[in-house]
Amino acid sequence: MAQLVTSYGQGSRETPLIEQTIGEFFDAMASRFPDNEALVSCHQQIRYTYRQLQEESNRLASALLETGLRPGDRIGIWSHNNAQWLLTQIATAKAGLILVNINPAYRLAELEYALNKVGCKSLITMTTFKTSNYIEMVQAIAPELASSKPGALNAAKVPALKTVIQLGDDHVAGMLRFADLMAMGNPEDARLPDIAKKLDNTDPINIQFTSGTTGFPKGATLTHRNVLNNGFFIGEAMRLTPQDRLCIPVPLYHCFGMVLGNLACLTHGSTIVYPNEAFDPLSVLQAVQQERCTGLHGVPTMFIAELDHPRFKEFDLSTLRTGIMAGSPCPIEVMKRVVSDMNMREVTIAYGMTETSPVSCQSTVDTPLEKRVSTVGLTQPHLEVKIVNPDTGETVPVGTSGELCTRGYSVMHGYWEDPQKTAEAIDAEGWMHTGDLAVMDAEGYVNISGRIKDMVIRGGENIYPREIEEFLYRHPAVQDVQVVGVPDKKYGEELCAWIILRAGAELDEDGVREFCRGQIAHYKVPRYIRFVTAFPMTVTGKVQKFRMREQMKEELKLEEDKTA
Repeated sequence: MAQLVTSYGQGSRETPLIEQTIGEFFDAMASRFPDNEALVSCHQQIRYTYRQLQEESNRLASALLETGLRPGDRIGIWSHNNAQWLLTQIATAKAGLILVNINPAYRLAELEYALNKVGCKSLITMTTFKTSNYIEMVQAIAPELASSKPGALNAAKVPALKTVIQLGDDHVAGMLRFADLMAMGNPEDARLPDIAKKLDNTDPINIQFTSGTTGFPKGATLTHRNVLNNGFFIGEAMRLTPQDRLCIPVPLYHCFGMVLGNLACLTHGSTIVYPNEAFDPLSVLQAVQQERCTGLHGVPTMFIAELDHPRFKEFDLSTLRTGIMAGSPCPIEVMKRVVSDMNMREVTIAYGMTETSPVSCQSTVDTPLEKRVSTVGLTQPHLEVKIVNPDTGETVPVGTSGELCTRGYSVMHGYWEDPQKTAEAIDAEGWMHTGDLAVMDAEGYVNISGRIKDMVIRGGENIYPREIEEFLYRHPAVQDVQVVGVPDKKYGEELCAWIILRAGAELDEDGVREFCRGQIAHYKVPRYIRFVTAFPMTVTGKVQKFRMREQMKEELKLEEDKTA
């Protein structure tokens, strides 16, 4: 492999890009492997072959057209993982509708914002989950449902919304049951091939809200070409085949589930396995054993929960070989345990963001283990990656930290009806600026060192929390750790570590400092150390460091330096 001098990588172009729509590509796959299992939804006890999935998604596409939806219209889905989610993903692509993924953690104000931001005409919602009642929340936003006919809603707060479809069995005033919607559809509907002829693979088909830590969420708009190709090349990196069975406990409303999960499988004739509607480590272990899964996806916290489950050793995970760990930086020690204890010798690491469909870099099953556990791999096929100085925009030499930028087919169509924010993220040459700090080595492997906003500057020294986290993971008592910067009058910022201990392990602040002494520079030793049982998280498994920082500022009565 040629040694790089500057931090620029280009993916292979050997395998051509797919220039079909999702519907076309899926239909071709269903004709090749009609009797292969396409979906197993364990908690629903539902199984579909590729032929059955094709028929049911055609039926749903037809039914959605019956409700008055037309190509280009937006339809929201507010649900955890289930068979209906997958049907909706395929059916909307076939009908030319734009599927709007709504986070199940959203509450009233966020739901109202999302529906109005993109003008959803329809909404598919689950009924309840744990203590959340989704029906009641929809009714609170649209009380007019009580006196409306299904499909004829006229609500003051959400004026574009006309139809609410709910996934339960009970009848709810003004809403349509999903089962009754399906009954309205005809898998042989002549409108579907007519629509298919008019669809282009550069048409938007999906809107996902980016969970910004400041300001309102933006609607990243993705096309057939964006997500279909990304799903395909992700599956290629994992060497998926029609014999593979992939366990997907990550949420479908996020790119991880929808693209790295569903589309990676559907582009390779593989089987999708949903262990449960939301993450539960025991149901994942059960599903892998019962369904003889060959692959398993997860964010690091999920793998930690599975490995540390008290019943972990009861399960036969010998069928596993691959899967993806992504979503947040992957601790090296956790990666090693996944390879050795879960049999995932060919596990890969993926890096990306919603705005790039999502994956820009990924390791493959052939990547040497040392590179797999310490980097996010090489640039994905047909993409370019460069690392630039955030101040000058110049590409930096290899081994130098800078902002990661990516360009190619995967870059989003734009933020929905927000040209200003789109222009801030994608420059005139088509480069998406990720806001992530990264380093590229001479072979082109990329390592993510944090967010530009996460970097801590202590007394003029630049400190990357990821480096300190990786070091503290080595302590045998530490199960998980997160490091943030907090304000300090003398140094500008100081480090604060939140540590989750392994079950039964004991460690105090002095023990942590002793572990650091002589091993890392004195200014990298956290000044503040807290032992906690959990981190503030988004439902996609991303740690909310800004909340940790705010909490510590309050607890320690720290003031930001307003002169900085």
